Amino acid sequence: MFLGLDIGTGGTRAVLVDINGKLIASASAEHAPFRSPHPGWAEQDPEDWWRAAQQAIREVLAVSGAKITAVGLTGQMHGAVMLDAEGNVLRPSLIWCDTRTDEECEWLHRTIGRERLIELTANPALPNFTLTKLLWVRKHQPEIFARIAHVLCPKDYVRYRLTGTYAMDVQEASGTLLLDVAHRRWSKEVAEAAGIPEAWLPQLFESPEVCAKISDSAAAATGLTAGTPVVAGAGDQGAGAVGMGILEPGSVSATIGTSGVVFAATAAPTRDPLGRLHTFCHAVPGRWHVMGVTQAAGLSLRWLRDTIAPGTSYDSLTAEAATAPVGSDGLLWTPYLLGERTPHLDSHARAAFVGLTANHTRGHLVRAVLEGVAYSLKDTFTLFAELGIPVKGVRLGGGGARGPLWREIQAAVYGYKSDILVAEEGAAFGAALLAGVGAKGWPDLDAACRAAIKVAQQIDPPPAAVQRYAEGYKGYRKVYPALKGIHG
Repeated sequence: MFLGLDIGTGGTRAVLVDINGKLIASASAEHAPFRSPHPGWAEQDPEDWWRAAQQAIREVLAVSGAKITAVGLTGQMHGAVMLDAEGNVLRPSLIWCDTRTDEECEWLHRTIGRERLIELTANPALPNFTLTKLLWVRKHQPEIFARIAHVLCPKDYVRYRLTGTYAMDVQEASGTLLLDVAHRRWSKEVAEAAGIPEAWLPQLFESPEVCAKISDSAAAATGLTAGTPVVAGAGDQGAGAVGMGILEPGSVSATIGTSGVVFAATAAPTRDPLGRLHTFCHAVPGRWHVMGVTQAAGLSLRWLRDTIAPGTSYDSLTAEAATAPVGSDGLLWTPYLLGERTPHLDSHARAAFVGLTANHTRGHLVRAVLEGVAYSLKDTFTLFAELGIPVKGVRLGGGGARGPLWREIQAAVYGYKSDILVAEEGAAFGAALLAGVGAKGWPDLDAACRAAIKVAQQIDPPPAAVQRYAEGYKGYRKVYPALKGIHG
């Protein structure tokens, strides 16, 4: 029995998966909401993740009564957890959606050179990445920076509490801006230029590698058995891709949660010279992946509901949206509620409805949001075509794959046959599969995914809808430049 643990933004989820790849039990524990004392700030207390992890693990063990063979971890990426020499947390973690570090990004590009930084790390400096957050602390809280001895990401802090080991996988490390992604090792040049001692950085492992064991103190806190092996795991996008079987070049997933991600496996590191896509190490040893990110995907629908229809179910809203025609009678939504990553790399981008008329109903607004999020994710497919990244088909995941309307919209907007899985259990499921490979339950991730992942449905988009959305996408692409002219 393999335990997968996902340290998300809103909560921690624990799942148990057996040797047949079947989900046996799951449990969740909520986190306190992240704090945002100033616009663009987002902070969480790492101790709260550890509390939630203990609760979720104890609950899932109580439900199943199973003995765990191995543990895998995943979670929200990019967060900066700063510890002193004794392993104590020095300040709340600046998490993935914290965007206060524009000045630090500019400093890195001036100091290292934007093209050189992409050459070294396969990515430009963005406010989401861990390194920029460390530089902000150095500038604004030098007394804390001076006490740093260890830097971890969220799931790796929970691993530290479970095992006493400072470790990180190369997929997660790709999102710190401190990794030489092509060679799967820390970048000495970037660390030196940024003034980050390499001694702060944890030992690196491939995702299925055993890197630690459950400690006696953690066993007492969680109910796990001391000495249980713990694999390196992966960030939520890497583990989520494993959980959907996105392992081979040509395999692609489009996942809509709070944010939206289009993820493609590649055989070699494929850099976008303009840095519009993230290029990371894959959780699969010896492979890489590229991904585009829409900051406010599912968040756009939640924002609309909370603003114009509080208390209304999503099912009711999407039923209204289904009464509006393909293309929402010309109404467009750009989902830039949190700025935008792909393709604009603009933390100051602003969301908008464009083309409103007196004939538009609430159903039109909802449908326009569903379509606008899909258009935003299509921007990543456009970049894939530009860079020669193959797409053989798409697997849909996250909340955006749970309702038939949004599935159909996505398939038609992307223009590819799209698979729906029998059970899409998210990153925690992928982390459990990584644990199973680490414990030799399966010889490799390909075998694990063959055992665990089944396709329930394939959507073949209607040609008429594909054509209508192709026209709508042309209009969508004109909105951002116009908005930029207004908002600067």
